[in-house]
Amino acid sequence: MHASLLRPDDPSVRDAVHRLTAEFAGHRLPAPLVESVVRGSRDDLDSVPAPALPEMVERLARQRLIEHVG
Repeated sequence: MHASLLRPDDPSVRDAVHRLTAEFAGHRLPAPLVESVVRGSRDDLDSVPAPALPEMVERLARQRLIEHVG
């Protein structure tokens, strides 16, 4: 994962972290891991058009977290 150049208040990251932390709480994934996966997903999607970014970030991060617990 490369270093994130994002602002800490990036809504596509903040909202996805909030939802995915709650979604994966039953799998005992720590919030810092969820945030790291979300930020990495956001970094990897830096060429996605801005309107699609929040949904794409959350989808990619969710898939990566599923693979992590699976």
